[in-house]
Amino acid sequence: MNILVCVKRVPDTGAKLRLTEDERAVDTRRLGFTISPHEECAVEEAVQIIEREGGEGVVLTLGPAEAEEQLRDSLARGMDRAILLEIDGEDWDPQRTAEAIVESVRREAASGHQYDLIIFGNESADSGGYQIGVRVAHALDLPCVTGVKGIDIRGGVLQARREIAAGWEVYEVQMPVVLTTKEGLNLPRYPSLRGTMGAKKKPFSRSSPSHSEGDLRLQRVLHPADQGKEVEILGEGPAAAPRVVELLEKLGLLE
Repeated sequence: MNILVCVKRVPDTGAKLRLTEDERAVDTRRLGFTISPHEECAVEEAVQIIEREGGEGVVLTLGPAEAEEQLRDSLARGMDRAILLEIDGEDWDPQRTAEAIVESVRREAASGHQYDLIIFGNESADSGGYQIGVRVAHALDLPCVTGVKGIDIRGGVLQARREIAAGWEVYEVQMPVVLTTKEGLNLPRYPSLRGTMGAKKKPFSRSSPSHSEGDLRLQRVLHPADQGKEVEILGEGPAAAPRVVELLEKLGLLE
């Protein structure tokens, strides 16, 4: 079983984000970085499948040289090999990103590395575009199931479960297949000290994807307004009791 997991270097999800002066990107000068929670689950699922089935787990990202940190972290969690598609400057749009990943997958196939399963996070924690996995599946002419929160593999057939309001949708697809996974699929492990040390010795390749101008043009990034908080003091001690009763009546909690 050969599995490719595609991840993205994103700012820490709990960090306060600020925009650059031209409002076209996030100012990353004071931010820490990680991968999205959905992608952590994708890495964990790949490791678990390979532990059961055998094979090789490859983790890939398109990003700056600093994204090596996120790839090494995935190697420390149990992935076997890493690929960095190194770019300079700002993020690529979904169209060009998908094209670069497809180019890498085809290059790997030409060298004898065929993937049975390609996994993405359902969406990245920064841009949340929901596009890359679907675009890659379409370009490679592979079936794709999105929003997956359960995976079972038997005899070359993958069963994917997706949660809906009324229960679950269950899909069965012949491999190879592309999946996008959601947080809650599993509980990701923490990298052990042994795994972190071993990650430094695992195969790590770099390449520069071919640059092509996409059709998408970023015009502006908008930061949502901060949610204001209001506190009303009803009073102190017994004197506040009438105000409390009045508020409960207003909320319809008293008959």
